[in-house]
Amino acid sequence: MYKNLIAAWRGIFLVLSLHLAQHAVAQEPLKAAFVYVAPLTETGWVRQHESGRLAVEAQLNVNARRVQTTYVENVAEGPDAERVIRDLARQGHQIIFTPSFGYMEPTMRVAAEFPHVKFESVTGYKRTTNVATANARYYEGRYLAGIAAGRASNTGVLGYVAGFPIPEVLQGLNAFTLGARSVRPDAQVRVIWLQTWFDPARERDAAMTLMNQGVDVLAFHTGSNAVMVAAQERGKLAIAYHSDMRKVAPDAQLLAVTHHWGDYYTRRVQAVLQGRWESGDTWGGVREGMVRIEGFGPKLSAIVRQELQMRQAELAQGRLQIFKGPLLDDRGQTVVPAGQTLSDSEILGMSFRVQGVRSM
Repeated sequence: MYKNLIAAWRGIFLVLSLHLAQHAVAQEPLKAAFVYVAPLTETGWVRQHESGRLAVEAQLNVNARRVQTTYVENVAEGPDAERVIRDLARQGHQIIFTPSFGYMEPTMRVAAEFPHVKFESVTGYKRTTNVATANARYYEGRYLAGIAAGRASNTGVLGYVAGFPIPEVLQGLNAFTLGARSVRPDAQVRVIWLQTWFDPARERDAAMTLMNQGVDVLAFHTGSNAVMVAAQERGKLAIAYHSDMRKVAPDAQLLAVTHHWGDYYTRRVQAVLQGRWESGDTWGGVREGMVRIEGFGPKLSAIVRQELQMRQAELAQGRLQIFKGPLLDDRGQTVVPAGQTLSDSEILGMSFRVQGVRSM
């Protein structure tokens, strides 16, 4: 009899142990990782994605720790990125976010080795069953910024400091120029290409060069706040990008074009938690709350603010089409005929510069 009781208790103990072990496994937080192309600073590209990571932690860990996130900063595009992404996959991260265009190919290579890991290639365009893509329509905010710059400029000569002439950057450059020329048809935009995303010293030098050539309003598509600091020092005006930068340019900043990732990142991590994550493509803008203008500075008049808010509402409602013909490129050739509007696929593959842009 005793042997039967002992056997029964052993069976119960085994069942309870298995149940507790399974429960413990079920309660382990999902591991999500983020890879950043530049150092984490107070403002800029990386800061906006870091804010998105923090939003994931805040929104999904309210009653229990369901998600554990980590990040690796200042990871160069290329072999370094592939090594870091692979290490994160080996460490058991179930979803990895890689927000930089140059991370696309490394992400694809690692994803092929880890088919059960989910990857989010932010600004990339290649997808597989375990790699999704996402981006924001930054160009919508750039168009609005161009209107502000055109209204504020005394010389009609605007400056642009940019990293690489990839479609995403050309979209913003062209939209900025079109916005400026919509209110000042003679506006010219001089652009300096740096061939890097983050180099504060070179960003500053480029800004100084442009201001020495008569530019009185600056914009940029790089990773630091160096252009804003330079404009503040020289008494010029500038458009902040990624983040509100009034802290370093309280007088120079006209406004900031910002992008926001918290809602998107949270939805994607939540999908993994619920077992319903699927590969796909997201391209959100003003309408979706992923892009907006904010941080209006003291040199931007109330009348122009009102104008910008009206145009922003038109973008959100789909009533304002930015790349609508007739449009000419910087050589005077027609790229969008009258009565036509570029499709999303054509915008995504943009390779031309509109009339009014001059590369230095």
